[in-house]
Amino acid sequence: MKRLLILAGIFLLLAILTIVYLQKRPVEQGSLIGSDRQFAVADQEIKKIFLANRIDGSTTTLERRGKDWIYNGKYKARPNAMENLLRALTDIQMMYKPADAAVPNMLSDLATRGIKVEIYGDSDSPEKVYYIGGSPADERGTYAILEGAEQPYVTHIPGWEGNLRFRYNLKGDDWRDRSIFSVREKEIESLSLEYPKQRQHSFRLESEGAGFRVAPFYSLQDKIEDVASSDRIIAFLDGFEQLGAETFRNDHPGRDSIRQLVPFCTIRLKKKNAEEQVVRLFPIFPDNVVYDAKLNQYEVNAPTQVERYFVDINGEDFLLAQHRLMKDILWSYQSFY
Repeated sequence: MKRLLILAGIFLLLAILTIVYLQKRPVEQGSLIGSDRQFAVADQEIKKIFLANRIDGSTTTLERRGKDWIYNGKYKARPNAMENLLRALTDIQMMYKPADAAVPNMLSDLATRGIKVEIYGDSDSPEKVYYIGGSPADERGTYAILEGAEQPYVTHIPGWEGNLRFRYNLKGDDWRDRSIFSVREKEIESLSLEYPKQRQHSFRLESEGAGFRVAPFYSLQDKIEDVASSDRIIAFLDGFEQLGAETFRNDHPGRDSIRQLVPFCTIRLKKKNAEEQVVRLFPIFPDNVVYDAKLNQYEVNAPTQVERYFVDINGEDFLLAQHRLMKDILWSYQSFY
């Protein structure tokens, strides 16, 4: 009996030692709950994101303001770009710990090509700082290391395959919202469309009571003696609630020359208690259309159809937009009657 008690005591002691060992093992050996493997941050905690690219030295600051994100303190950020980035910030996880032989190359990649990621909450100090690098040869997963850690890992988003780096690696205008117009009817004070080559179709809308008054744009333009359809006015203004461009073209070499041309249409939109926005559209013609500089007009050698426009906004930004989207707001004066 005494022997059984001794054996039971030994087994109990071994069990206790095993439990203590297993409890300490995750931290000592860098297990899945090790602090150097925790990259994700909850969405509601993220108020500001700072990115610094070690390849070219470029930096990006994204700040949450209400429902929007602001890029570099000035521009509204593109919603899709932010959605991709925020998913990476909130869902990134360790995929696996690499073999020791792979670590030197990973550290070299992170040191020379890494993107520094600083995530801020309400404090002026970052809540989390880590570096995002390249990918293994199979492109499954992405190198990452927490600042101050020695062990890099291959990370991923569970259920999604591919390189996470592209979500952090946008440059300049790629971060920016491509909206040409994003305004609701009740925010509009006045709106006009001027067609320099087709003056009879030009018009202006001005807020009047609970609705809008439609009038010719030019003083010598024939006025329609009838009441404009309120349903048509509402349908027209709906087109300005969300109208986006295809891409920014601020780097286009012919931008300044194109701006000197007579636009197909000039749109002036004045929001209540805001500055007027001036948008000019320049059609992009195929090769069968030639511009005659002396006559300041286009000569068409064969039937053609415009598919895109260069869009100049306030003389600052230059974008590319599709006709199939722009046509929804290119109304004429006669369209309201």
